[in-house]
Amino acid sequence: MEICSISQAAPDRRPPAVNEDLVLTGPDFAVVLDGATAPAGVESGCKHSVAWLVMRLAERLATPLLTHSSASLPEILADVIAAVRSGHADTCDVANPDSPSSTVAMVRLHPDHVEHLVLADSPIVVRSPAGQVTVHSDDRIEQLPERTLAAVRRLRNQPGGFWVASTEPQAAYEAVTGNTDRAAVDAIALLTDGASRFSERYGHSWDELLDVLGAEGPRRLIERVREHDAVSTAKGKRYDDASVVFLQGP
Repeated sequence: MEICSISQAAPDRRPPAVNEDLVLTGPDFAVVLDGATAPAGVESGCKHSVAWLVMRLAERLATPLLTHSSASLPEILADVIAAVRSGHADTCDVANPDSPSSTVAMVRLHPDHVEHLVLADSPIVVRSPAGQVTVHSDDRIEQLPERTLAAVRRLRNQPGGFWVASTEPQAAYEAVTGNTDRAAVDAIALLTDGASRFSERYGHSWDELLDVLGAEGPRRLIERVREHDAVSTAKGKRYDDASVVFLQGP
């Protein structure tokens, strides 16, 4: 499949702030990561930034994906989370539930099927040759009974709460996963929520999102999101880092 991608920092970010999204692609795989920006005043117990965590996760994911590991995507991600945790356990409080974290969306192409994994709010959208659209998403954070700092802290990476890539390898096995016949896949989009808001916040259909990607590419999709952002009165941050990977073709 042909792959194109983009990762763009929120336009209102100011130095030394950096893009906390990251895109990783190879001949038969694609990954998007979206680091969770820590609210002001929250002590993570970690001397590293969210961007540091996202980069370490990507670096560790690259080797098994590029070397065609026979492990499943949850197994790969669990090993990666454990390795990253070990890498800073001597300098940071990795038991702190507010430790830096990230969403994960991954696809891996096999000769006869496509494997996917979604952890937290970075969805994967798949269209079949017949035009049927399927959205693989993980909305558990949206289903929390309350979204206070205390509640999110208590329910992060806990049964009955929500799961993210941070310091708990078990989170990988709580991801939304599955396989789709390769013949039933014509296009795939992996999106962080700064891009998926085109549909999730601004009301465009997933079909339209895929049409924009197919006809005009990922950059234009993000431009259209920014046009909405500029005039939006929705709750939450006006702008967000936005990343898209688009795969299309046989």
